[in-house]
Parts: sequence; structure tokens; C-alpha cells
Amino acid sequence: MNIFGIGLPEMAVIMILALLIFGPKKLPEIGRSLGKAIKGFQDASREFQEEFKKEAEQIEKTISQPMEAKLEPPAQKVLSATETAEPTDAEVITPVEEDAASPSQPG
Repeated sequence: MNIFGIGLPEMAVIMILALLIFGPKKLPEIGRSLGKAIKGFQDASREFQEEFKKEAEQIEKTISQPMEAKLEPPAQKVLSATETAEPTDAEVITPVEEDAASPSQPG
């Protein structure tokens, strides 16, 4: 019997030392406390594993779904206080009248 690298003779020595140090009245209480601590650790470990599995499944689900691409309309330009909605003189384009006898037109 080998638990955590400790054989039967070593476990017997540890039990005898614990009995001498704590006494027969305290050993059951210490054993219960130790058992509760180990159980709490196991519960926390189990809960961590469950959360880890849930997150892994959620990531796999997200990866397996195809991505959808959506185009959004361009955002409206917000005019500042110095800008106006009316075009300035530099932005106004006036049409140029062409003569009927223009040399650029074949005729």
C-alpha cells in the first residue's frame, strides 16, 4: 500500500506521532476537519472543471457557426459650428456654355 509515496510503515509512524501530539480526544475532530477541507477542495475542483467545459463548448459553438458580414450605411457627417450645410463659392460648379461652332466638335 503506497499513498502519496508513503508506505505502510511510514503511515504507522505518522499516526502514532499524531496520537501522541494531539491525544485520542482531538484526533477524530482533526480527521473530520481534514476530511471537510479535502471535500471542499474536490468540490471547488469539480466546479472549476464544469465551468471550463462550458466555456470550451461555447467557444466551439461560436467557431463552428459561419460568420455573417453586414454592410452598414455610411454615417451622416455631423457639421461643426464653423461648417455650414450650404456650399461655399469654391464648391459651387457652374456649367460652361459651349458655342455651336466650337472647333472641338466635328462638323
